[in-house]
Amino acid sequence: MTDDKVRGSVIHVQGLQKSYKELQVLRGVDFDVARGSIFALLGSNGAGKTTVVKILSTLLKADAGTAGVNGFDVATQPANVRESISLTGQFAAVDEILSGRENLVLVARLRHLKGPGKIADDLLKRFSLADAGARKVSTYSGGMRRRLDIAMSLIGSPPVIFLDEPTTGLDPQARIEVWQAVKELAHRGTTVLLTTQYLDEAEHLADRIAILHQGRIIVNGTLAELKRLLPPAKVEYVEKQPTLEDVFLALVGDNGTNGHDRNVGTNA
Repeated sequence: MTDDKVRGSVIHVQGLQKSYKELQVLRGVDFDVARGSIFALLGSNGAGKTTVVKILSTLLKADAGTAGVNGFDVATQPANVRESISLTGQFAAVDEILSGRENLVLVARLRHLKGPGKIADDLLKRFSLADAGARKVSTYSGGMRRRLDIAMSLIGSPPVIFLDEPTTGLDPQARIEVWQAVKELAHRGTTVLLTTQYLDEAEHLADRIAILHQGRIIVNGTLAELKRLLPPAKVEYVEKQPTLEDVFLALVGDNGTNGHDRNVGTNA
């Protein structure tokens, strides 16, 4: 995949097609992901986002087209691709019986890495889980489980991570916690391909956004580029209002413990 390196792309997808019997899911998908960036694949349920991720992670074979990850072809060099990636699905793959630290140590040992305890402790600190490291995962909140899941996927320092709808089913606070973890990944140089059906998630996280619709990429660009696709609305006076996120964080605080009970729209 020498063309990938020339263009600086760590993920290169061209003409990707996939059908399930009579159902054509991918109809010629093309995109590139720059190293160290967050790329959001945005689409509704059934758009084909998970199918793309499965092909890129060598779990599924494409019917046509080519795909490369970290300089390796997914069809002809699957072992090299698997050594370069980590995949986190829609549900946290953690052992609830074990503690957070034990989960991390177990994965490090399975990957035959030296110093599994130090690896676990470093990741617990990095994902703000050090205080909960000795607790059983069954006591963790949804956001904590997802952060632990992402931490587990980073053991071995893969250069590319696929996050397939990582905030599905999480409450607003947990989603923000995961967003912070994803931003930290890219800040440290990990390339992130994120699939999501949440518009605000793509808007908050992604360096580039591609919209997958009816098996094709219908638009691909930065948030600013996508906004320019629509004409600006004519506004004579605008009073800036706080977003729902601003209100939520102001009431509950950063860790969900600093807020006070308030009633809105009542005299109670």
